[in-house]
Amino acid sequence: MHADEVLTDAALVRRLLAAQFPQWTGLEVTAVPSAGTDNALYRLGSDLAVRLPRIGWAVADVGKEQRWLLRLAPHLPLPVPVPLAQGAPGEGYPWAWSVVRWLDGAEAAADRVGDLGVLATDLAGFVTALHRVEVCDPAPALPPGRGVPLATRDDLTRSSIAALAGSVDTAAVTAAWEDALCAPAWDGAPVWVHGDLAPGNLLLTGGRLSAVIDFGALTIGDPAVDLLPAWNLFPAAAGRCRWRWSPCRTTGTPTQ
Repeated sequence: MHADEVLTDAALVRRLLAAQFPQWTGLEVTAVPSAGTDNALYRLGSDLAVRLPRIGWAVADVGKEQRWLLRLAPHLPLPVPVPLAQGAPGEGYPWAWSVVRWLDGAEAAADRVGDLGVLATDLAGFVTALHRVEVCDPAPALPPGRGVPLATRDDLTRSSIAALAGSVDTAAVTAAWEDALCAPAWDGAPVWVHGDLAPGNLLLTGGRLSAVIDFGALTIGDPAVDLLPAWNLFPAAAGRCRWRWSPCRTTGTPTQ
């Protein structure tokens, strides 16, 4: 996926396990096809998984997940990939890596969802629970990443829009971006946010949300970032509210 990513395979995972976690060396190692940009995933036996960063920017996420998922998991209504062990560099692999619980389920997609309303309710329950977990004082020193004021991303967004000239309607996209910038900044206390609720990070079993995975973007910030599924998963017809948009202001009345 990246020109400078570190390549891995099942043989490497077996060598790492043999050197560092011999108790798992008898388990089958199978590569898991994934579009994840940050980590390569291998199933380990029937109950475990091994996650290895593909690229340097994802390395810090290993320690973050090792520390914080153990504390957050008891407060969440759905399973998350709680780490069981942290591996060290070795066998030619340069970074820390993780062994986590394997969570069954298929990636969320419209044709796999039994009822969009039920999925929305289940996901809202998870997000609400995460946002309510107490942030310790002082707050953890986590990279801001997502959940930051949009103005901090203005230069990057405009340069990205410009780079897409000829591929998208840059005038329309710029107008939408400038409208978004008018929204008032979050003025509440920062909360825990997942930061990457893409369909591939939501697992379904029997059409119902059964687990939430990949907390690499976990941070403390503006909870609005966890509304991503409203754009990347749910169709407009699935909304329970109809909103009238105007520049710098949103008004609306809930409708069934």
